[in-house]
Amino acid sequence: MQERRFTAIELCAGVGGQALGLERAGFDVIAAVDIDPDTCATLSRNRPHWYTVNGDVKHIEPVEHEPMDYADVLSCGLPRSPYSIAGKQLATEDKRDTLRATLDMASYIRPRVLLLENIPTFLQAPKFEAERQAVREAAEDLGYELVSAVLTATDFGVPQHRPHGFMVAMHPEDLSHFEWPVPDSTRCPTLGETLYESMASAGWPEAADWAAVASEPAPLIMGGATGRGGADLGASRAKAIWARWGIYGGSIGDSVPGPDFRRNREVDPRYGLPKITVDQVALLQGFPTDWEILGRKTSAYRQISQTTPPPIAAALGRQILMALRHSTRTT
Repeated sequence: MQERRFTAIELCAGVGGQALGLERAGFDVIAAVDIDPDTCATLSRNRPHWYTVNGDVKHIEPVEHEPMDYADVLSCGLPRSPYSIAGKQLATEDKRDTLRATLDMASYIRPRVLLLENIPTFLQAPKFEAERQAVREAAEDLGYELVSAVLTATDFGVPQHRPHGFMVAMHPEDLSHFEWPVPDSTRCPTLGETLYESMASAGWPEAADWAAVASEPAPLIMGGATGRGGADLGASRAKAIWARWGIYGGSIGDSVPGPDFRRNREVDPRYGLPKITVDQVALLQGFPTDWEILGRKTSAYRQISQTTPPPIAAALGRQILMALRHSTRTT
C-alpha cells in the first residue's frame, strides 16, 4: 500500500529555504507565495512544478488560487524586520509585517499544522506578547495547541551562528506524537571549511591560509532587508566580527579572489580582505550548489540573507511529518 503524501503551502517563501526543507522532509510543496518578483522568479526557476504566486499575502484571495484551497501544513517565515531592533520593532504596525494576514489564511485553509518562523525575539520579547497571543487565539480557533522553540543553525550542520524561533500549532492528537528535532551528532563545518573550495577556485594562493584562520562557523548573516539599502553584512559591529574571520563586510563580492589578490589590511581595509559572494552566502545558509538565485546582486543577497536554512526546516519537517503519520486523526 502506497504511503500517503502530505502537502505544504509556504507564505512569504523568499528564496525557498523553508519550503525546500519541507520538501526534503517529504512534503509536496503545492504553493509558494512571495511579494518580490525576483524571489518568485528564483522559485520558478528551481522548482517549476511549484505553484508560485507573486503577490502581497495581505491582498491575496486564496479562493482565486485552487492549489491554495487546502494543505496539511501552512508554513510562513514571517518578515524579520518588524521584530528586529534595526527594523524599529513595530511588529504588526510595520507595513512589511504579515502576521495577521497569515493567521487569516490559516483560518481559510484550516491546515493540519500551522508553522511560523521568525527571529527568537518574536518568541521571547515582552513587547511582542500581543502578537504571540494573536497566534495562540488563532490556534485555539482551529482547535489546536501551540508550542514554540528556538533552534540553532549550527546544531543541524549549517555553518553559521544563526538562531531561529519556531511556533508549531496542531490538534492535540497530532501534537502528542510531535517532538522537536534533536541536534546532529556530527561536528558543524567551519566558515573556512565551507568556503575553501570556492575561495580557491579562481587561483587565490592564500585560500588555504585564510580557511585556517576562519576556524569557526560564520557569524550571523544579516543585512539586505527590504528598504534598508545595498548588499552588505550588517551594521558596524557585525562587520567587525566578520573581519576577525578574514572577511570584508562592507559589501558583497561579484567574484571570488583571483591569483593576484593579497590580504593586506594596512594598505586599505576595503581591499585587504576578501568579500564573500551571493553564492557563498547560499553555501553558508545550507543551500545546494545548484540552487540558482535570480536578480541583481542586491536583490539576490536580500533573498538569501533573510531565509531559513533548508537543513533546519528539513529537520523540523521530518518531526512534523512523523507526528502526522503516527496520529490516528484522518482530517
